[in-house]
Amino acid sequence: MSTATKAAAKNMSKAIKVVPRRSSDRGHANHGWLNSYHTFSFASYYDPSFSSFGALRVLNEDRVAPLNGFPTHPHCDAEIFSYILSGELTHRDSMVTKKNGTNSANKNDFYRMHRGDVQFTTGGTGIAHSEQNEHKSDEVHFLQIWALPWRKGLPPTYHTMSFDEEAKRKGFVTIISPLKAGPRASSEEEKMAVPVVEGTIPVHADLMMGAAIVTKGASAAWKVGGGDVVRERVGRKLYLHLPMVGKGAQVRVAGETVLREGDGAFVSGVDAGDEVLVESVGQGEAEVVVLDSNGVD
Repeated sequence: MSTATKAAAKNMSKAIKVVPRRSSDRGHANHGWLNSYHTFSFASYYDPSFSSFGALRVLNEDRVAPLNGFPTHPHCDAEIFSYILSGELTHRDSMVTKKNGTNSANKNDFYRMHRGDVQFTTGGTGIAHSEQNEHKSDEVHFLQIWALPWRKGLPPTYHTMSFDEEAKRKGFVTIISPLKAGPRASSEEEKMAVPVVEGTIPVHADLMMGAAIVTKGASAAWKVGGGDVVRERVGRKLYLHLPMVGKGAQVRVAGETVLREGDGAFVSGVDAGDEVLVESVGQGEAEVVVLDSNGVD
């Protein structure tokens, strides 16, 4: 029995609840230089029914015009990450000396991000950063995601990592996982920044993030909670998102709900170790992002 078949059989044995969040129902703001769709309440868009889901607080699908971007602005007590879909995005923050021109050899100093890169910031006690599209002609398309940390007053941190495109075509790749030392991490453990899943970015939340590129007619299964690496194993909350990339992608989630580009889905009734099947049923390959949180809003 294949992995996909096993996942489907496991899904049918549980009362998994899948609630779609249609692209057309999201908040939307077009500022000219920024075209942004909001899954959750953000800025001038407010809907009390969509304020958070587990630790997940913001999921914006953003397009920024060439030679534009977010000027330096502050953040605190939020875990913020950007998933680059196309184009380039340049990050600078108050923790490092401002640099211009080419990338630093150290991605934690300054980095001009491209497709496959994920940038992560812990706002903690306070950090100021900017995100700019410095390309002369191409827009940048990315997901901006915020999660609520498990405690306030954390030391600000910044990480950038790249994740292999071909690996995503073989199944879900885990991108973010909880800090291994947990909410009571010492200052030394914070500096070491060891995640529970090797090769991922550590987050200060009981949250995981993964991504897969599912070719037409194929499928991929996300193992909830990474199997057994999360702190809360029962009653996990998943949000799946299918970005608008113009490939005619569609996916079927857990054997029932079909999502089109720009759609997402709230998945509940799952525990760590369960598998949620995603099948590509559209005309083009589907890039699927999953956010897997504990159940506490």
